Amino acid sequence: MTVLMFSLAAFQQSVPGQAQPNPFGFLLPFILIFVVFYFLIMRPQSKRQKEHKAMVDALQKGDRVVTAGGFHGTVQGVDSEAETVQLEIADRVRVTVSRGSISRVVTDKAE
Repeated sequence: MTVLMFSLAAFQQSVPGQAQPNPFGFLLPFILIFVVFYFLIMRPQSKRQKEHKAMVDALQKGDRVVTAGGFHGTVQGVDSEAETVQLEIADRVRVTVSRGSISRVVTDKAE
C-alpha cells in the first residue's frame, strides 16, 4: 500500500524543466465551438425571427398572404389585440388564423 502511494506521489510530481500545462487550455475548444455555433445557428435564427415579426406587424387589409398550413388568402381584418388575422381564402369563405401562422406576404399578383 505504501509503495502504491509513493509511486502515485512520484508520478504526480512534475519533471524539472518541464512546463506546467495551461489550466485554461482545455477551454479553448469549447469557446471555439460556441463561437461557431453562435455565428452559424443562433445569429441567423434571431435575424429570421426579427424579420418575421416585422412582416407580421406590418400586415394590413388587402395583403395577399400564405399561412404555415399552405392556405393562400387575402387579409380582410387584423385584430392586434387578439393577435389574429381574418383571411378570405375563397369567395365568401373567411377563416381566422393566428398572426404567427402567416409565413409570408405574396407580392406577385400572379400567385
